[in-house]
Amino acid sequence: MTANDGKPALVARVKGILLRPAEEWAKIDTEADTIGDIYRRHVLPLAAIPAVAHFIGSTVFGYSAMGFTFRPSVGAALGTALVQYGAALVGVFVLALIIDALAPTFDAAPNRVQAFKVAAYSATASWVAGIFGLVPALAVLMLLGLYSLYLLYLGLPKLMRAPEAKALGYTAVVVIAAIVVALLLSLIIAPVSGLFSGRL
Repeated sequence: MTANDGKPALVARVKGILLRPAEEWAKIDTEADTIGDIYRRHVLPLAAIPAVAHFIGSTVFGYSAMGFTFRPSVGAALGTALVQYGAALVGVFVLALIIDALAPTFDAAPNRVQAFKVAAYSATASWVAGIFGLVPALAVLMLLGLYSLYLLYLGLPKLMRAPEAKALGYTAVVVIAAIVVALLLSLIIAPVSGLFSGRL
């Protein structure tokens, strides 16, 4: 992909990484990219999917439980969406730093751009699955985003040049780190969203 690629290239990349991940990782491995390019072409548009879907779903349908439906105010929903989007943008970079920092421990080759490729492209499934946030009753289907862990398992050893004997351990530690990062960010989203909603 080049810096001038647009929506068709994004769609092709998403289809490739979801449907033919091994082939797509091989292409990604050889691409001369910068972190800024990957953010602009891939992360910024896709990370917006869950945030926008949750905003629309919560304000239109609300959240239902035990016969009651709660619809947050537009301000509260917008605050949550903005914080969720920001957390996704930060989270992918933090995970890339972790991947890069752990590389020498597993005899892999440290490379910040390659690490960012792994973090950004492996998150594709979870971002796309965020579309189910449009209908809160279907939110459980966002578990399909766990496919991102499999994408990480395929891409990490290849892009970071981890030796076969240590590839599984490297992947396992990064998966744990990804889960921890996601949990920490989710703990931040709620209180920070509350601060925003009180002002909007």
